[in-house]
Amino acid sequence: MAINKPAFLSTLDERDETKKSLLGLARKQWPDIQVCHRLDKETSGIILFAKNNEVYRQMAIQFEHRKVTKWYHAIAEGCHHFDHLEINKPLKVNSKGYAKIDFREGKESLTIVNTLEIFRHFTLLQCYPFTGRLHQIRVHLKSQNAPLAADVQYGGTMPMLSKIKRKFSLGKDVDEQPMMNRVALHARSLHFELYDKKYELEAEYPKDFGTFLKLLHKYDTV
Repeated sequence: MAINKPAFLSTLDERDETKKSLLGLARKQWPDIQVCHRLDKETSGIILFAKNNEVYRQMAIQFEHRKVTKWYHAIAEGCHHFDHLEINKPLKVNSKGYAKIDFREGKESLTIVNTLEIFRHFTLLQCYPFTGRLHQIRVHLKSQNAPLAADVQYGGTMPMLSKIKRKFSLGKDVDEQPMMNRVALHARSLHFELYDKKYELEAEYPKDFGTFLKLLHKYDTV
């Protein structure tokens, strides 16, 4: 079963039992269901579940042997022309849960990036994390001077409409809100084969990601 996960919902149960998780919600309907992989809490998009142990085992093998293709769409700051760019830089996670490039102690990490659309201040990217390290896409894009919009943890800034719209104005005593208030990353599709059948699954953009792109098309075209 594939679900289009909303942002700000954890994949697995958190220490705070009062907070909901995607797995917890799914198990209210299917008590034995298992999640096949994870997405960061802020990341939206497609995530796969197995309803029985045999399917879970088969999918675990697929992920372990890297036979599942996961494409993400990301909105990065700046204008970037990436054509099958391979970012091969090892990553290490520190005690605070932040990932960084570490050529001595880091684990092998490879991300393939393609440009989908270029705006005046942003670029829509397609990213394939060949390996699945924590915050891999975010750190690898930062290394290319292409931090994700709203990813303040890894060098990005909050995307404000006033920066791209001419003659921008706000009402009196109104504070401007960012066009997107979470990391601009969406798990767009999953491709894999199971029991001799090929699956090509795609998750629509959530409202915040789609609205951000609409504003870029309207006010930030090249």
